[in-house]
Amino acid sequence: MRTAVRPPALSILTVTFLAGFVLLAGPIRAQSPGATSYWLYVANESSDAVSLVHFDGRTAAEVESIDVGVHPTDMDGAHGVTVSPDGEYWYLSLAHGQPYGSIWKMRTGTNELVDSVTVGLFPATMALTPDGTTLFASNFNLHGDPEPSTVSAVFTPIMAPVARIETCVRPHGSRVSHDGLNQYSGCLLSDQLVETSIENLQVTRRMRLTAGYEGLTTDGSGALVGDEGACRPSWVVPSKDDRTLYVTCNARSEVLEVDRDAFVIRRRFPTGAGPYNADVTPDGRTLLVTLKGEQAVAVIDLVTGLERRIPTSRPVTHGVVTSPDGRYAFVSNEAVGATRGTVDVIDLASPALVATAEVQFQAGGIAFWKMESAEP
Repeated sequence: MRTAVRPPALSILTVTFLAGFVLLAGPIRAQSPGATSYWLYVANESSDAVSLVHFDGRTAAEVESIDVGVHPTDMDGAHGVTVSPDGEYWYLSLAHGQPYGSIWKMRTGTNELVDSVTVGLFPATMALTPDGTTLFASNFNLHGDPEPSTVSAVFTPIMAPVARIETCVRPHGSRVSHDGLNQYSGCLLSDQLVETSIENLQVTRRMRLTAGYEGLTTDGSGALVGDEGACRPSWVVPSKDDRTLYVTCNARSEVLEVDRDAFVIRRRFPTGAGPYNADVTPDGRTLLVTLKGEQAVAVIDLVTGLERRIPTSRPVTHGVVTSPDGRYAFVSNEAVGATRGTVDVIDLASPALVATAEVQFQAGGIAFWKMESAEP
């Protein structure tokens, strides 16, 4: 079933008003008794649609495709998706605009549009603070010559823009620490890990990731020249205790383990080609990394450093998210050309691929919504 959604007019609010607020701030099969089911949202960039996916412990399926976007003859670029901590809302980044992109706030379950807000150029990945009141979107900015871009801060109760924080060239992989103190992103063309204070809404630290030049830096003005030794960080994910940051080096086929306090590299995990997105299991013991150039997911034991590689159902493997109970990882695959994307389910106990759902075209951003237990 496809549900069309149209955006309302944006609210106009003053900067003074906003500042005051921010400071406060296949068919589903029958289940066996006691079984747990899982629900996810997946953004499909070349379809302008978001898929609602259900996994009942055996079979995965797209149960609804929600149409999004405002341009009838052009793609709006449904890119990133995230769900509020209370599970009441989901948020979508629409990368294309005139010229700016936007963030949509949707109600879970009914999938109705609540509100939207204009942000920066080509918003991609998003992250919410633990209380759900502030959203940070990395504005990847593919327009024109490479130049420093921004991270947009949005006050979600009224979907109002709070700030555009200049970071570096092509920020991506927005993530917020579990303690709610900092937002992190990687800049593909500045080759940096960037830390932003949530309280002060400004960059606090930068770390250059180019081989031979790794370390703290104050320069975020321009793009890295050439590819020699480049990391091209596409994702940053904090550990469950916030002591560590895991950074995917898309160009160097490795993941960096960074000490959050000292901002130094502790370990390196070699991977297959094109590590892209990542997630950490709830127990903090396992790192999941999508390999965009391998059609696979790397499952890395953070105690031993050993990796197991699980092939995915279709190429251009994109996003990954783990279930709150730590049993499964859900992986989006963009696929190529006129082939629909998929969502794969990986049993982390094995680990092995156990189910696949076909969704729409160019499946990318993926977010976990909820778990449900069947009545006995």
